[in-house]
Amino acid sequence: MQFIDLKKQYELIKEDVLNEINQVLDSGQYILGEKVPQLEKELATYTGAKHCIGVCDGTKAILMALMALDIKAGDEVIVPAFTFIATASMAALLGVIPVFVDVDEKTYNLDPAKIDNAITSKTKAIIAVSLYGQCADFDAINAIAAKYGIAVIEDGAQSFGATYKGKQSCNLTTIATTSFFPSKPLGCYGDGGAILTNDDRVAEKLKWIRIHGQDKRYHHAVLGINGRLDTIQAGILLAKMRVFPEEVKLRDKVANRYNQLLANANCVTPYLAEGNTSVYAQYTLLVGDRDGLIKHLNVNDIPTAVHYPIPLHKQPIFTHNYNGQDLSVSERVAAKVVSLPMHPYLDEITQDKIIATVKQFVG
Repeated sequence: MQFIDLKKQYELIKEDVLNEINQVLDSGQYILGEKVPQLEKELATYTGAKHCIGVCDGTKAILMALMALDIKAGDEVIVPAFTFIATASMAALLGVIPVFVDVDEKTYNLDPAKIDNAITSKTKAIIAVSLYGQCADFDAINAIAAKYGIAVIEDGAQSFGATYKGKQSCNLTTIATTSFFPSKPLGCYGDGGAILTNDDRVAEKLKWIRIHGQDKRYHHAVLGINGRLDTIQAGILLAKMRVFPEEVKLRDKVANRYNQLLANANCVTPYLAEGNTSVYAQYTLLVGDRDGLIKHLNVNDIPTAVHYPIPLHKQPIFTHNYNGQDLSVSERVAAKVVSLPMHPYLDEITQDKIIATVKQFVG
């Protein structure tokens, strides 16, 4: 059994993927070839954002977003304590101080009610993660940011394709980043990512940052990095975009079936906030005895994953950033979450086995 069955998807779109790759190989334009702006236009249209900049991966996308917003060493950014390390580590690489805030006990996304107390005169941005495929509460987060005159970055690495009150993820804030790591709802066959914004100036600066800060050849207007998206990966993503809207529907169908059949089990299924849809990058349960359940599932040849077992403030590289604030929800969730196999092509027979095996253990 596959945790995420990428081979099944490839079988369905193989001809289209190979055609896109061959077009790139025939063109000889392997770096920023015509497939890249073509993909950027399609992703911008899909989200409704004015600008899309294809980049090398979702991690560097966060770094580049911070650079484009002129956030510098000594500044502070608000980040959730419960998320993947990249959300905070890219800030730290710039000398920016990540300030950890607890998450909502139902969605596991940044809790807006806890942001105000973390903001200081040094705060320059809020990075809100749309975890597991569901958007954070951006109306509330944007309102807080507007009050203090600071930016909001949506870390949409797991939520491309989700919606918040009828608007697409990655078009909800000052700037948004996403990832095309192969296991993401929209994934390429290597590393890839994108940054989306409606700000013309920020978009132009991002294009410079992506190529070592160049505003024209060998003329470096700003500090930049090598952050380019490979043309071959852009071609693969164009092929995948042709099936992506249908895959979003299939993901929802699989998740709804999980929810229905696990409704009476002794575990907490994913909570979907009113007005949201999710792309279920992970289907994640909250259980009392996680280690026991993982062992029970693995013995029955069912793979699992834990996203994420250690909250950021307890990571060795960030313990010095922890100032005793209450992060108890993040700690509790990190100790109890476990993700089940989830992908658009998960058949009912396989899903029934997973559900029955979970119920055997949790009751």
